[in-house]
Amino acid sequence: MSGRVGDLSPKQTEALAQFREKIADVLDQLPNQTDHYLLRWLRARSFNVLKSEAMIRKVIERYVAGGLCGYDREGSPVWYDIIGPLDPKGLLLSASKQDCLRTKVRDAELLRQECEKQSKKLGKYIESITIIYDCEGLGMKHIWKSAVEMYGEILTMFEENYPESLKKVLLIKAPKLFPIAYNLVKHFLREETRQKIAVLGSDWKEVLRNYVDADQLPAVYGGSMTDPDGDPLCKTMLRYGGVVPKSYYVRDSIKVKYDQCITISRGSSYQLDYEVLFPNCVLRWQFASEGSDIGFGLFLKTKGNETKKVEAMQAILPSERYNSHLVPEDGSYTCEEPGIYVVRFDNTYSVLHSKKVRFTVDVLLPEGHTGKQA
Repeated sequence: MSGRVGDLSPKQTEALAQFREKIADVLDQLPNQTDHYLLRWLRARSFNVLKSEAMIRKVIERYVAGGLCGYDREGSPVWYDIIGPLDPKGLLLSASKQDCLRTKVRDAELLRQECEKQSKKLGKYIESITIIYDCEGLGMKHIWKSAVEMYGEILTMFEENYPESLKKVLLIKAPKLFPIAYNLVKHFLREETRQKIAVLGSDWKEVLRNYVDADQLPAVYGGSMTDPDGDPLCKTMLRYGGVVPKSYYVRDSIKVKYDQCITISRGSSYQLDYEVLFPNCVLRWQFASEGSDIGFGLFLKTKGNETKKVEAMQAILPSERYNSHLVPEDGSYTCEEPGIYVVRFDNTYSVLHSKKVRFTVDVLLPEGHTGKQA
């Protein structure tokens, strides 16, 4: 039996019933409570109910960062998004994009209900929330194409289904990569929403206290709130995410739509030139080969040198062979200087076989420029 809905053995059916009963206390925290969803966790642990239960509780507890913690000075709920520890690839290999979207819908409904509770408690209408967005640790893994697409769908969902529910976004600890990351997603936001985003400087702790009283602000963010045991991180209310262990993965790869497909003859290579016009742009790539591995390298043409020979170029990432027929490859490079960057797929080592390669390459620009270079 496959262990899927409609194809369960008696033992698998019993295991599903036991699993649902054991996790009854956290079912409402899951993005999906269907048999289809729960069976995925059971299959990942060979229908061992105890191991499946431990696995699902750990993912909920540890790997989705952020949470509701305290209220601002006007009584609105304060939500924290903690981006650095988030493992977007691990999450998308352990759950579907739809699962992640459902989780965010659940969070949005939680906040809507909290606004209603605050309205009754305070005797005034509370209709919007404050978000503190902690960008410490924002890195290349967060601008991975599949992750950006998911972020975009989440933002679109909020804009369409929860209009005017956002009071303010206070963005703290933004690294140098932030302008590029923001430029990738800002087109999903209405201008009215963009105006509510404030990027705070080095005095962010003092500024946060202008919006949130110290006793409602976790100590780690400049307030006085702690957990009962004195933990300044307030881990009973906030989740700090982390790298999802590969043992939790329920798929080997994520389906990607590539922009181009080429066939590289045996003993040959294929090069593409990308002109980078501004310093600190990010060159981002994804590729997959069919049947066998493929070589990949990144080079920079030196000034005054228009040759197509890589030997005369500066090797940024020397050519290496990648098993992209087994696992799709993705990566990125921050181009500190403008110039002509050359992406090279190498099949010169193969004397017998041509290679089909699907790929997408983008040049990402910092804020103030168009999202991608043509």
